[in-house]
Amino acid sequence: MDKSQPAKNRVTPSSMSMIEPKFRKIYKSFYKESYFSPTVLDSKTKELIAIGVSLVAKCEGCLEGHIKKAVELGCTKQEISDSIVIAIGIAAAAVVDMSDKSATKLDLHHFEGL
Repeated sequence: MDKSQPAKNRVTPSSMSMIEPKFRKIYKSFYKESYFSPTVLDSKTKELIAIGVSLVAKCEGCLEGHIKKAVELGCTKQEISDSIVIAIGIAAAAVVDMSDKSATKLDLHHFEGL
């Protein structure tokens, strides 16, 4: 792509445009089999999980698609909120976990015992 073009005139590439077709096919097959095939989880539950995972993975396109699908499947605003709150908790726990591990490696105990 010509970087001299203004950003507003650039065409956004399609999803997976930089992935070789044979690997796109493998991914799409896996996604279809794991996500759309019947399992012990119902579709609403899968969408609520997908919302939380999309947030933690920071995939904006995924998040928008899964929220839209959740609404279509009849998920309530409270159910969607719960999945978001759980994702917030997991993301926060990841920060705590990483800082705990770094503190251990660096032998730091800033607020221990308070």
